[in-house]
Amino acid sequence: MFETFRKEDGKKLNHSGRSHFGETMQLEGDIRSTGSVDIAGLINGNVFVSELIISETGSVRGFIESESIEINGHVEGKISADSIIVGKNAVIKGDIFFKNTLKTEEGADIDGYIKRMSNGKKNTEEDIAIEEIVEKEKTIKPKIVPVTTHKEAV
Repeated sequence: MFETFRKEDGKKLNHSGRSHFGETMQLEGDIRSTGSVDIAGLINGNVFVSELIISETGSVRGFIESESIEINGHVEGKISADSIIVGKNAVIKGDIFFKNTLKTEEGADIDGYIKRMSNGKKNTEEDIAIEEIVEKEKTIKPKIVPVTTHKEAV
């Protein structure tokens, strides 16, 4: 029913796989894409894409899940990604969960919890040493028992 768009010479158009959501657009609902998405407008819903860039005029109110995210606009909601870049003009109200990298520029406004998710790496020697120190601090102190002298015992 639907044909791929073709040029006049019959060849298929070359698409970069990048979608743009313009400044004048507003969407009520979720976005799902296996490609890259640039948001300059307002999304009231969840965003599930492979790569996301939110421009200074862009705003998302909802959960965001992506492999890589660059935020220069506003986000209200939880963010989950492998790699996150937070620009100096970004305003984020929500928790941020990342696997590999989180970079923030001076001036970014983040109001939420930031946590690195486990990415399946094994504990390093330093992690193990820290765990041992924490466990040693939790050991029970011995009870103080009054000591009797030899003369008192006779």
